[in-house]
Amino acid sequence: MTTLHPAWWAWGVMVAIMVAYTLYLALLARTVAWRTHGQLRQDWLDAMSAQPGSEILAVQTLRNSVMTATMTASTAALGLMGALGLAAPAMRTLSESGGSPVLTPALAGEITVMLLLVLTLVSTTLSIRYYHHTGFVCAIPVGSALRTQWMDTGRRHLRSAGLLYSVGLRSLVWVTPFLAGLVLPMAGVAVAVLVAAALLLTDRSP
Repeated sequence: MTTLHPAWWAWGVMVAIMVAYTLYLALLARTVAWRTHGQLRQDWLDAMSAQPGSEILAVQTLRNSVMTATMTASTAALGLMGALGLAAPAMRTLSESGGSPVLTPALAGEITVMLLLVLTLVSTTLSIRYYHHTGFVCAIPVGSALRTQWMDTGRRHLRSAGLLYSVGLRSLVWVTPFLAGLVLPMAGVAVAVLVAAALLLTDRSP
């Protein structure tokens, strides 16, 4: 009977902690920060749309969000390039080997890191797109017929932008335990517990 390498158990525990946190956040938690912040963004847009002369302030505020999402996306892109540089030789050897391919715990960890970084990059890039579209709505003069016509679209895009940025930011944070696991698998488990605890504290509705 084949015994699993201890590192596999550590990776399994890290993935289980991450999945459990994500399911809790998506299915069980009813009052969490990202839901509250989504409503806050919508209320902010409504308030800006009720105040004539607020167009420039609204666009500048959205520009700050675009810059933050851009920095997160850039960090994910740089990390992804570094992870590819580390994993590419092992993946090439795995694909070109004549015998049965062997997936090692280290390679599995590197692939997991890359998947999380890809999720961060895609999510934050899409959030930039939605923030950009909302900026056009906010630039339309308050009180005009066009502003009223596009308000529902602006609300939807602003909510989507916030949700996508939230997904990307959390994915980037979850890279941390898997990086620690590449050095020492049990250290990755400990970091995963700390990350989950920290996220649960910060995800409480303010």
